[in-house]
This record gives sequence, structure tokens and C-alpha cells, in this order.
Amino acid sequence: MANIDTSKLSWDEWDELQNPPPAETDFDRVVESAVSRRGFLGGILAVGSAAAAMGTLGNLMSSTSAQAQDTDSRFAFKPIPVFTDNTVHVPEGYAWKPLAKWGQPLFSNIPDLDPANGVSVENSDKVFGENTDGMELFVIGDRQVIAVNHEYVNNEINLPHNEKGMPKSADDVKILQNLQGVTVMEVAEGEKGWEIVVDSPFNRRITHLTPMKISGPAAGSDLIKTEADPNGTDCLGTFNNCGAGKTPWGTYLTCEENFNGYFGSSDPNFAMPDDFKRYGIAAETRYGYEVFDPRFDVSKNPNEPRRAGYVVEIDPSNATSTPIKRTALGRIKHENAAVVIARNGRVVVYMGDDERGEFLYKYVSNGIYVPGVDTSKLLDEGTLYVAKFVDDGNGEWLALTPETTGMKMDEIHVFTRQAASKVGATTMDRPEWVAINPVAIEAYCALTNNTNRGVKKNAGGDEMPVGGANPREKNAYGQIVRWYPENEDHASGKFKWDLFVMAGNPDVHKDAYAGSSNINSGNMFNSPDGMMFDSTGLLWIQTDGEDTNEGDFLGQGNNQMLAGDPATGRIERFLTGPKGSEVTGMTWSADKRTMFVGIQHPDAPFPDGEGKLPRSTILAIKRADNALVG
Repeated sequence: MANIDTSKLSWDEWDELQNPPPAETDFDRVVESAVSRRGFLGGILAVGSAAAAMGTLGNLMSSTSAQAQDTDSRFAFKPIPVFTDNTVHVPEGYAWKPLAKWGQPLFSNIPDLDPANGVSVENSDKVFGENTDGMELFVIGDRQVIAVNHEYVNNEINLPHNEKGMPKSADDVKILQNLQGVTVMEVAEGEKGWEIVVDSPFNRRITHLTPMKISGPAAGSDLIKTEADPNGTDCLGTFNNCGAGKTPWGTYLTCEENFNGYFGSSDPNFAMPDDFKRYGIAAETRYGYEVFDPRFDVSKNPNEPRRAGYVVEIDPSNATSTPIKRTALGRIKHENAAVVIARNGRVVVYMGDDERGEFLYKYVSNGIYVPGVDTSKLLDEGTLYVAKFVDDGNGEWLALTPETTGMKMDEIHVFTRQAASKVGATTMDRPEWVAINPVAIEAYCALTNNTNRGVKKNAGGDEMPVGGANPREKNAYGQIVRWYPENEDHASGKFKWDLFVMAGNPDVHKDAYAGSSNINSGNMFNSPDGMMFDSTGLLWIQTDGEDTNEGDFLGQGNNQMLAGDPATGRIERFLTGPKGSEVTGMTWSADKRTMFVGIQHPDAPFPDGEGKLPRSTILAIKRADNALVG
């Protein structure tokens, strides 16, 4: 570890380094099992030691591939090629403009980011945070308000005078803590285009230090009580905020993902609790908080990490409101929270746990949603389920209850991964964003990649065999799985599923790694991550993968955003990001004439140009004729 600069690693790489997965399994046995099932693929084609698991794609791709070549198109743009440069590209007839950049003031008399010195501790909770991710727009009266996540910070450019950006004081830690979390900001379109409304009463920053409430089955549990909070109902901060969601009653759901990277131990001899390994909590951290803030020192506060890893509900209409951690939705590395109302009025929330070999979840409320009626218990009282995918295209939601898991209710909602393992859920290829089609009863999950598929177990020791919704060994490209709830009811316990797309590279491979039949040289990509549906039912796909443009990824260029048509399977490229960036987070203006898209961690001097710092940015994208874009 001493010779590795961990500040340069992605979160996934850092997790892998801190907590190497269990040793390789007997892959011959895995292949033999896959061949014997046959169900999904109609057979597995073994290539050397790898399963090139394309087969015929059976019936489960037929709804997509049979129509993938249709000439009719609902896309209102001419697809663009890949790019490998340092800026954003969109189709002819569209234009982009920065709306908000890391370090940009939300209030008067606050300076813009100082590239030489960063942001002062006094101003660090009054500016737009770093590394924008999931976001949603809310119409509040005649105002438009965006809530947006800030997933993490790059230490070196926020603490430019410190070696490797590591904190030297409590103030340094506070700067890093304040630049993460969530921004809530009013936005408006004027003569200069879309801008932040400085000093709006809706503007606020929610950080690692913001007071929050804990609700649901884990509230009051001994597992989350601390000396500072002996009741287990009050905590500080929200961490590593990745994807997002929006409730029908107008609140924002921010999702805590890689929270483990903030907690460490000042005592090298401290014996880590057994549950820490499953969530990747280790002695060394990326930030060094534990040196100056004992809340993050697990040798002093071992329950503190168990107070992170939840979905947090925020009221964007009230800047004085207290965010609430909704433990009924489970404690995992949440990607996003996709909300839909079932046929019987119950609230359904779909969620992915973004780690190799973890699971896809669903929450169903006990109560029903009635507009204007109290909603405070809808995300507290209900049942959490985890998905089991059968290779023949069927699936079921397995309830996580004391009866099915042998665990107490609070344990299920603090050690959710362990509960899912106990009921035999399907290990997935890193479940990221879930998107729900607004014009059809179906949902999609981006399985971004899993290079451990078929060769290692997950962090809990569960097998990750090749087959079903995860059909490729050492999957570096990813796929998008789609499911259809039984009886067209999202609250149903059963579903049918297929694969909407298998990403790949047909210019390099001629087997399963070429991708599904709706992938070609002109639209190929890797690592689908963010996904959102527009109001017309087009699926927008954002990528966070390899942009080396070499080897297996030759010809795929920078990370990008594409549009997919669920009816035909057609996929076309709409946007490419600057070198080194992830394209993530998406929402629309109230009139659907502006699309807001996030650019995270660019390596290039974006958006301010040569000689400037790279700044994570929200873009406002419009058509030249001001027509609808969503």
C-alpha cells in the first residue's frame, strides 16, 4: 500500500485494493453448471477458460433484436461519432452551456474557486460542491429547483498545498467534508441562458456535517447507537452521494454509496467487527478524517459506519428541513432509488447495490400513496425484497424478513447484504442505476461490469457463476437487464426478464464480447451506469468506463451518453464527454426544452479551457430551435 498513490484510484479500484475478493473458484465447475442449465443462452460456448456466453441469446433478446434494424426512429437528432478530446460534443442543432461548476458561489459575496488555493473553510459550504452525480428538478410554485449529489472530492486540488492532498488539520477535513453531499439550488433561464439564482431562499448545502434524523427499522437499534447519539436516532452527514430519486410527493432521495472509504482506525491493532469486511471498511482511508475527527475512527466509534449506507430523503422546498435516513430501504452501497406507484397505490422503490456480485433490491410500502395525505411513514413501514433471476427468463422477489433470514429486523436493515445472501439472491454484475419506463410497465437496471464474474466469489463468499442475466465471464463491458412485473404490477412478487443490450466491441470481438445484435461499430460503448427515461419513453444511457480507446476498448472513445428505444432496441450516441470524465446525472427543465447533464471528474481542463483546472460541471443542453428535448 505504501508505494501506491491511492488518491489516483477509482472507488472500485480502491475497494479492491483494501479488500481483495475471495480466491478464484474452480471455473471448470462453473462452466459445467452453466452448460447444464442452458436455459437463457441455449448453451454456453467455451473459449479456452472463458465462457463466451452469447450463444443464440435465445428468446430473451428477441423483443429487442427482432426489431433492432427498424428504419423508423423516434430520435430527434443525428447520432455523433466517438471523440477522444477535452470537451463535450452534442449533435448538430444542439448546444451546451455550463450551468454550475465546482466551487461556483451559491450566495453573494462568495468568491469563485481559486485554482491556486482552493476554497476556504469559511466558504466551503456556500459553493457548488465537487463531482456532480445524480440530480432531479423540482417545480416549487413558479420556481425551478435542482437537487444534485456531490459524490466525492479530489483531495489534491482541494488542498493544493498539502502533500497528496491529505489533511493537516481539522479545518482541512472540514473543507473536504463540506464539498461533498448535496446542493439544492434554484435555477432560472434568462438572457444569458440558465444560471444559478444566487441567494435564493431554496439554496442550501447538505454535507458530511449536516444534522439528520434516522427513521425506520434500524432507528433506535443498539447497532447504530453512539456516545454522541445514545438513542440511535440522530446523526451527522450523508456520504458518497451517487444516484438519486424523486418521490411523487416532491422530495429528493439521495443515495449513499461507497461510504466505507471515510472510516478508518487510528489503532493498528483494533479488531475490525466481522460485518466490516462485507462493506469494505478497513483501517486505511482515502481522506484521513479519522486523524482529526474521532467520529470517523472506528477504534473509538465502531458503530459510526453503520449509520451510513442509506437512502436519505430531503425536502427541497424547505431549506431549514432536516434530512431523514430511511433505513427501511436497506443499508447497501446504493446507486439510485427509482420510485413508482404500484397498481394498488403502494410505493415501490427499486435500488441497485453497486459492487461486484451484489444484489438488486425492491421496497414495497405497507401504506398507499394518496396526494395531500401524510407521507411520513411510506418509506419507513414496508417490506424489503431482493431479486432472484432464473436462467429461463423468470424471476422472483425474495422478502427479507426475520422468518426468511433468521435475523432480527434491525439486523436486516443494517446488515442488508448479509440478509440477501441468506435467502439466495442472484449475484449481479454491479447493479447501478434503475430506470422505470413511464409509458410501459417495465424497469431496467444497468449492470455496469464485473471482471470477477465466473472466477471469484463476492465479498460475502457468494458464488458468481456465469449465466442468466450475467452471461459473460470477466465481464468488462456490462449489460442492461429489463424486467416486466407479473400482472403489470410493480408490487408483484414475480417478473419476467430479458436483456435490453449487452455492451461490447464488434470491431475487436466476434463472440459474446462483441455485444448483442443492437450493438454495432457506430454505437458501441462500455460500462452503462446512469440511466433516465424521458417523458416520451426513450431511455438515456450514461457511461462510466474505460476511455483508453485501446485493446478491448478500441474505437469506443471517451465516456458518453446514448439514447435507446425500448420498442425497437435501437441505440444511438447523443453526447461525448471530455477525456477522463464520467457522464452522470440527468434531469429536465419544467418545459422539457432543456436537458441538464452532469460531467464528473474530467481530466481535461474542462469547461474553462487550456490552463484552467478541470471542474465537474452541470451542463444545460438545448436545441437551436428551442424544441422539446425530453
